[in-house]
Amino acid sequence: MLDLRGGGCPQFRAVHVTILSRKIAIYTTRRLAQAARLRGARVRVLDPLGVEMHLDDQPSAFYRRKKLARTDVVVPRIAPSVQAYGLAVVNHFAMMGVTTLNDAGGIAASRNKMRALQLLAARGVAVPPTVMAASAADLRAMVELVGGLPVLIKILTPSERPGVMVAESLQSMEAALEAVLSMGHNLLVQRYVRRKLERDLRALVAGEKVVAWVERRPRPGRLLHTLARGAQLKAVKVPSALDGIAVQAARVVGLEIAAVDLIETELGPLVFDVNSSPGLKGLEHATGKDLALPIIGRAQELVREAEGANVGRG
Repeated sequence: MLDLRGGGCPQFRAVHVTILSRKIAIYTTRRLAQAARLRGARVRVLDPLGVEMHLDDQPSAFYRRKKLARTDVVVPRIAPSVQAYGLAVVNHFAMMGVTTLNDAGGIAASRNKMRALQLLAARGVAVPPTVMAASAADLRAMVELVGGLPVLIKILTPSERPGVMVAESLQSMEAALEAVLSMGHNLLVQRYVRRKLERDLRALVAGEKVVAWVERRPRPGRLLHTLARGAQLKAVKVPSALDGIAVQAARVVGLEIAAVDLIETELGPLVFDVNSSPGLKGLEHATGKDLALPIIGRAQELVREAEGANVGRG
Protein backbone atom coordinates (compact mmCIF):
# COMPACT_ATOMS: atom_id res chain seq x y z
CA MET A 1 0.00 0.00 0.00
CA LEU A 2 1.27 3.45 -0.90
CA ASP A 3 2.03 5.57 2.17
CA LEU A 4 0.75 9.09 1.47
CA ARG A 5 1.24 10.46 4.98
CA GLY A 6 2.86 13.83 5.16
CA GLY A 7 4.08 13.46 8.72
CA GLY A 8 7.57 14.73 9.35
CA CYS A 9 7.57 17.12 6.39
CA PRO A 10 9.04 20.48 7.36
CA GLN A 11 6.87 23.55 6.91
CA PHE A 12 7.55 25.87 3.98
CA ARG A 13 6.00 29.09 2.82
CA ALA A 14 3.34 28.57 0.19
CA VAL A 15 5.44 28.47 -2.96
CA HIS A 16 3.80 28.37 -6.37
CA VAL A 17 4.62 25.25 -8.39
CA THR A 18 4.09 24.92 -12.15
CA ILE A 19 4.16 21.40 -13.58
CA LEU A 20 4.74 21.18 -17.31
CA SER A 21 2.93 18.09 -18.59
CA ARG A 22 0.67 17.18 -21.49
CA LYS A 23 -2.13 15.93 -19.19
CA ILE A 24 -3.06 16.12 -15.50
CA ALA A 25 -4.44 12.56 -15.83
CA ILE A 26 -0.93 11.12 -16.26
CA TYR A 27 -0.10 9.19 -13.08
CA THR A 28 3.18 10.94 -12.29
CA THR A 29 1.75 14.39 -13.04
CA ARG A 30 -1.23 13.75 -10.80
CA ARG A 31 0.97 12.47 -7.97
CA LEU A 32 3.28 15.50 -8.17
CA ALA A 33 0.29 17.85 -7.99
CA GLN A 34 -1.03 15.95 -4.96
CA ALA A 35 2.36 16.12 -3.25
CA ALA A 36 2.66 19.86 -3.89
CA ARG A 37 -0.71 20.49 -2.26
CA LEU A 38 0.20 18.18 0.62
CA ARG A 39 3.29 20.29 1.25
CA GLY A 40 1.22 23.47 1.28
CA ALA A 41 2.14 24.71 -2.19
CA ARG A 42 -0.13 26.23 -4.78
CA VAL A 43 0.09 24.26 -8.02
CA ARG A 44 -0.95 24.48 -11.65
CA VAL A 45 -0.42 22.05 -14.52
CA LEU A 46 0.32 23.52 -17.95
CA ASP A 47 0.54 21.72 -21.28
CA PRO A 48 3.89 22.96 -22.64
CA LEU A 49 2.37 23.21 -26.12
CA GLY A 50 -0.11 25.75 -24.75
CA VAL A 51 2.63 28.07 -23.48
CA GLU A 52 3.40 31.03 -25.73
CA MET A 53 6.82 32.62 -25.27
CA HIS A 54 7.39 36.35 -25.67
CA LEU A 55 10.89 37.77 -26.01
CA ASP A 56 11.44 41.46 -25.32
CA ASP A 57 13.40 43.55 -22.81
CA GLN A 58 11.57 41.52 -20.17
CA PRO A 59 10.73 37.97 -21.34
CA SER A 60 7.18 36.91 -20.52
CA ALA A 61 4.93 33.91 -21.09
CA PHE A 62 1.29 33.40 -22.00
CA TYR A 63 -0.93 30.36 -21.75
CA ARG A 64 -3.50 30.11 -24.48
CA ARG A 65 -3.27 33.86 -25.02
CA LYS A 66 -3.56 34.80 -21.32
CA LYS A 67 -0.50 36.17 -19.55
CA LEU A 68 0.82 33.78 -16.95
CA ALA A 69 1.01 34.86 -13.34
CA ARG A 70 4.36 34.54 -11.62
CA THR A 71 5.45 31.10 -10.43
CA ASP A 72 8.28 30.11 -8.07
CA VAL A 73 9.43 26.84 -9.59
CA VAL A 74 8.83 24.80 -12.73
CA VAL A 75 8.73 20.99 -12.61
CA PRO A 76 9.27 19.81 -16.21
CA ARG A 77 7.65 16.61 -17.43
CA ILE A 78 8.56 17.05 -21.09
CA ALA A 79 7.41 14.20 -23.33
CA PRO A 80 9.92 13.17 -26.00
CA SER A 81 7.24 13.78 -28.64
CA VAL A 82 7.24 17.53 -27.83
CA GLN A 83 10.88 17.78 -26.79
CA ALA A 84 12.04 20.68 -28.98
CA TYR A 85 9.19 23.01 -28.05
CA GLY A 86 9.03 21.77 -24.46
CA LEU A 87 12.72 22.45 -23.81
CA ALA A 88 12.33 25.94 -25.29
CA VAL A 89 9.52 26.53 -22.76
CA VAL A 90 11.68 25.30 -19.86
CA ASN A 91 14.52 27.55 -20.98
CA HIS A 92 12.15 30.50 -21.34
CA PHE A 93 11.01 30.17 -17.73
CA ALA A 94 14.67 30.12 -16.68
CA MET A 95 15.24 33.34 -18.66
CA MET A 96 12.36 34.86 -16.69
CA GLY A 97 14.25 34.09 -13.48
CA VAL A 98 12.10 31.12 -12.47
CA THR A 99 13.76 28.15 -10.77
CA THR A 100 13.52 24.96 -12.83
CA LEU A 101 13.76 21.59 -11.12
CA ASN A 102 15.57 20.11 -14.14
CA ASP A 103 16.89 22.62 -16.64
CA ALA A 104 16.71 22.37 -20.43
CA GLY A 105 20.40 21.52 -20.76
CA GLY A 106 20.22 18.59 -18.37
CA ILE A 107 17.07 17.18 -19.98
CA ALA A 108 18.57 17.47 -23.47
CA ALA A 109 21.80 15.77 -22.35
CA SER A 110 19.88 12.87 -20.79
CA ARG A 111 17.86 12.35 -23.99
CA ASN A 112 21.04 12.05 -26.11
CA LYS A 113 22.00 8.61 -24.82
CA MET A 114 25.45 8.38 -26.34
CA ARG A 115 26.29 11.92 -25.27
CA ALA A 116 25.18 11.17 -21.71
CA LEU A 117 27.43 8.11 -21.58
CA GLN A 118 30.32 10.17 -22.92
CA LEU A 119 29.77 12.77 -20.19
CA LEU A 120 29.70 10.08 -17.51
CA ALA A 121 32.84 8.34 -18.77
CA ALA A 122 34.71 11.66 -19.03
CA ARG A 123 33.93 12.40 -15.37
CA GLY A 124 35.06 9.00 -14.13
CA VAL A 125 31.65 7.34 -13.77
CA ALA A 126 32.01 3.73 -14.92
CA VAL A 127 29.73 2.79 -17.84
CA PRO A 128 29.17 -0.58 -19.56
CA PRO A 129 31.01 -1.44 -22.78
CA THR A 130 28.94 0.29 -25.47
CA VAL A 131 28.94 0.41 -29.26
CA MET A 132 27.13 2.65 -31.72
CA ALA A 133 27.40 2.25 -35.46
CA ALA A 134 25.57 3.37 -38.58
CA SER A 135 24.83 -0.03 -40.10
CA ALA A 136 23.48 -3.38 -38.95
CA ALA A 137 26.57 -5.19 -40.27
CA ASP A 138 28.85 -3.02 -38.14
CA LEU A 139 26.78 -3.63 -35.04
CA ARG A 140 26.74 -7.39 -35.51
CA ALA A 141 30.52 -7.41 -35.80
CA MET A 142 30.95 -5.15 -32.78
CA VAL A 143 28.68 -6.99 -30.35
CA GLU A 144 31.66 -9.06 -29.25
CA LEU A 145 33.31 -5.81 -28.12
CA VAL A 146 30.68 -5.49 -25.38
CA GLY A 147 31.18 -9.08 -24.28
CA GLY A 148 28.66 -10.90 -26.42
CA LEU A 149 25.03 -11.73 -25.75
CA PRO A 150 22.81 -10.80 -23.99
CA VAL A 151 22.90 -7.14 -24.93
CA LEU A 152 20.83 -4.07 -24.20
CA ILE A 153 19.57 -2.40 -27.38
CA LYS A 154 18.44 1.23 -27.31
CA ILE A 155 16.57 2.79 -30.18
CA LEU A 156 17.66 6.41 -30.53
CA THR A 157 15.05 8.74 -31.99
CA PRO A 158 14.98 12.55 -31.76
CA SER A 159 11.28 12.98 -31.10
CA GLU A 160 9.83 9.72 -29.79
CA ARG A 161 10.12 7.75 -26.57
CA PRO A 162 13.26 5.63 -26.90
CA GLY A 163 12.83 1.88 -26.92
CA VAL A 164 14.94 -0.24 -24.58
CA MET A 165 15.19 -3.96 -25.33
CA VAL A 166 17.16 -6.93 -24.07
CA ALA A 167 18.29 -9.36 -26.78
CA GLU A 168 19.27 -12.74 -25.35
CA SER A 169 19.90 -14.57 -28.62
CA LEU A 170 21.46 -13.87 -32.00
CA GLN A 171 18.04 -14.40 -33.59
CA SER A 172 16.33 -11.75 -31.48
CA MET A 173 19.21 -9.30 -31.95
CA GLU A 174 19.15 -9.74 -35.73
CA ALA A 175 15.40 -9.12 -35.81
CA ALA A 176 15.76 -5.94 -33.77
CA LEU A 177 18.62 -4.58 -35.86
CA GLU A 178 16.89 -5.18 -39.18
CA ALA A 179 13.55 -3.74 -38.07
CA VAL A 180 14.92 -0.63 -36.41
CA LEU A 181 17.65 0.29 -38.87
CA SER A 182 15.25 -0.15 -41.79
CA MET A 183 13.19 2.70 -40.29
CA GLY A 184 16.21 4.99 -40.26
CA HIS A 185 16.72 5.00 -36.49
CA ASN A 186 20.10 4.75 -34.80
CA LEU A 187 20.93 2.05 -32.29
CA LEU A 188 23.15 1.81 -29.26
CA VAL A 189 24.20 -1.62 -27.98
CA GLN A 190 25.46 -2.18 -24.44
CA ARG A 191 26.64 -4.99 -22.23
CA TYR A 192 23.82 -6.38 -20.10
CA VAL A 193 23.44 -8.61 -17.03
CA ARG A 194 25.14 -11.96 -17.64
CA ARG A 195 25.45 -13.75 -14.31
CA LYS A 196 22.99 -14.64 -11.60
CA LEU A 197 24.94 -12.51 -9.14
CA GLU A 198 24.55 -9.45 -11.36
CA ARG A 199 21.44 -7.28 -11.33
CA ASP A 200 19.85 -4.34 -13.09
CA LEU A 201 19.07 -1.56 -10.60
CA ARG A 202 17.23 1.75 -10.82
CA ALA A 203 17.73 4.60 -8.35
CA LEU A 204 15.42 7.58 -8.01
CA VAL A 205 17.58 10.61 -7.20
CA ALA A 206 16.21 13.81 -5.68
CA GLY A 207 18.91 16.41 -5.13
CA GLU A 208 21.70 14.90 -3.05
CA LYS A 209 19.71 11.82 -2.00
CA VAL A 210 18.53 8.53 -3.42
CA VAL A 211 14.92 8.09 -2.31
CA ALA A 212 14.28 4.63 -3.79
CA TRP A 213 16.08 1.61 -5.20
CA VAL A 214 14.46 -1.14 -7.24
CA GLU A 215 15.70 -4.17 -9.11
CA ARG A 216 14.40 -4.52 -12.68
CA ARG A 217 13.86 -7.82 -14.44
CA PRO A 218 12.53 -8.31 -17.98
CA ARG A 219 9.32 -10.31 -18.05
CA PRO A 220 10.14 -13.95 -18.88
CA GLY A 221 9.09 -15.91 -21.92
CA ARG A 222 10.16 -13.58 -24.72
CA LEU A 223 13.16 -13.61 -27.05
CA LEU A 224 13.22 -9.83 -26.98
CA HIS A 225 12.34 -8.16 -23.67
CA THR A 226 11.13 -4.57 -23.66
CA LEU A 227 12.40 -3.11 -20.39
CA ALA A 228 10.65 0.22 -20.81
CA ARG A 229 7.22 -1.42 -21.00
CA GLY A 230 7.03 -4.38 -18.74
CA ALA A 231 10.02 -4.79 -16.50
CA GLN A 232 9.17 -6.33 -13.15
CA LEU A 233 10.24 -4.04 -10.29
CA LYS A 234 11.17 -5.11 -6.79
CA ALA A 235 12.30 -2.86 -3.93
CA VAL A 236 15.82 -3.75 -2.80
CA LYS A 237 18.52 -2.64 -0.40
CA VAL A 238 21.91 -1.79 -1.86
CA PRO A 239 25.36 -0.91 -0.49
CA SER A 240 25.53 2.73 0.58
CA ALA A 241 28.33 3.39 -1.91
CA LEU A 242 25.82 3.03 -4.75
CA ASP A 243 23.92 6.08 -3.48
CA GLY A 244 26.94 8.25 -4.14
CA ILE A 245 27.40 6.85 -7.64
CA ALA A 246 23.75 7.47 -8.54
CA VAL A 247 23.83 11.04 -7.23
CA GLN A 248 27.10 11.71 -9.04
CA ALA A 249 25.67 10.37 -12.32
CA ALA A 250 22.64 12.66 -12.06
CA ARG A 251 24.91 15.62 -11.28
CA VAL A 252 27.24 14.92 -14.22
CA VAL A 253 24.32 14.93 -16.65
CA GLY A 254 22.99 18.09 -14.99
CA LEU A 255 19.84 16.85 -13.27
CA GLU A 256 18.24 17.43 -9.87
CA ILE A 257 15.65 14.68 -10.38
CA ALA A 258 16.62 11.53 -12.26
CA ALA A 259 16.25 7.80 -12.54
CA VAL A 260 19.74 6.32 -12.71
CA ASP A 261 20.02 2.81 -14.15
CA LEU A 262 23.05 0.70 -13.40
CA ILE A 263 24.31 -2.86 -13.49
CA GLU A 264 25.84 -4.21 -10.30
CA THR A 265 28.66 -6.53 -11.38
CA GLU A 266 31.59 -8.36 -9.82
CA LEU A 267 33.83 -5.63 -11.21
CA GLY A 268 31.74 -2.85 -9.71
CA PRO A 269 28.65 -0.84 -10.65
CA LEU A 270 28.24 0.41 -14.23
CA VAL A 271 25.82 3.24 -15.02
CA PHE A 272 24.04 2.64 -18.32
CA ASP A 273 21.31 5.30 -18.40
CA VAL A 274 20.13 8.52 -16.74
CA ASN A 275 16.47 9.45 -17.23
CA SER A 276 15.31 13.03 -16.66
CA SER A 277 11.55 12.32 -16.49
CA PRO A 278 11.17 9.10 -14.51
CA GLY A 279 7.68 7.70 -14.13
CA LEU A 280 6.59 7.11 -10.54
CA LYS A 281 3.87 4.51 -10.94
CA GLY A 282 6.01 1.39 -11.04
CA LEU A 283 8.47 2.73 -8.47
CA GLU A 284 5.74 3.64 -5.99
CA HIS A 285 3.95 0.33 -6.43
CA ALA A 286 7.20 -1.59 -5.90
CA THR A 287 8.39 0.37 -2.86
CA GLY A 288 5.09 1.37 -1.23
CA LYS A 289 6.55 4.87 -0.77
CA ASP A 290 5.26 8.30 -1.69
CA LEU A 291 8.04 9.33 -4.07
CA ALA A 292 6.37 12.52 -5.26
CA LEU A 293 6.90 14.20 -1.88
CA PRO A 294 10.72 14.26 -2.00
CA ILE A 295 10.62 15.55 -5.57
CA ILE A 296 8.42 18.49 -4.58
CA GLY A 297 10.52 18.90 -1.45
CA ARG A 298 13.62 19.34 -3.59
CA ALA A 299 11.78 21.94 -5.69
CA GLN A 300 10.99 23.88 -2.52
CA GLU A 301 14.60 23.65 -1.38
CA LEU A 302 15.79 25.11 -4.68
CA VAL A 303 13.36 28.02 -4.31
CA ARG A 304 14.73 28.74 -0.81
CA GLU A 305 18.31 28.52 -2.08
CA ALA A 306 17.54 30.93 -4.93
CA GLU A 307 15.85 33.35 -2.56
CA GLY A 308 18.79 33.18 -0.18
CA ALA A 309 21.22 33.88 -3.01
CA ASN A 310 19.17 36.92 -4.07
CA VAL A 311 19.14 38.25 -0.52
CA GLY A 312 22.91 37.80 -0.32
CA ARG A 313 23.42 39.80 -3.49
CA GLY A 314 21.16 42.56 -2.13
